[in-house]
Amino acid sequence: MSQFKTCPACGKIWLLRENFLKDAELSLVGYNVNFKQLELGLFLFNHTCGTTLAIPAGQFFDMYRGTIPAERMTDTPYCERHCKFQEDLSRCPVPCECAFVREIIQIIRNYPRGQRDLAPQG
Repeated sequence: MSQFKTCPACGKIWLLRENFLKDAELSLVGYNVNFKQLELGLFLFNHTCGTTLAIPAGQFFDMYRGTIPAERMTDTPYCERHCKFQEDLSRCPVPCECAFVREIIQIIRNYPRGQRDLAPQG
């Protein structure tokens, strides 16, 4: 059976992404952008066992339902530089190709936590 993620430190298994996002023992703490391939950027989650889990941003792209601007504003006068700082998880108002990832960050941060699991944890 496939699984979404396993903690390399404590061995906890999340079979589904929904289980992972609902787990109150996890918190999104950062985003490392990959400007060449946005799907290869990494969302960073701290687990209460003390480790940080890195998951490719592309594994969450289907959560975004809006339009994605074709133009990238990185390093232009309009860029607010949110993507440049790993710990900056704020929304970006600039119509930039990278901004939709910041919207996914908001979806993850506001995901209902601590609810009943959809499937066994493993």
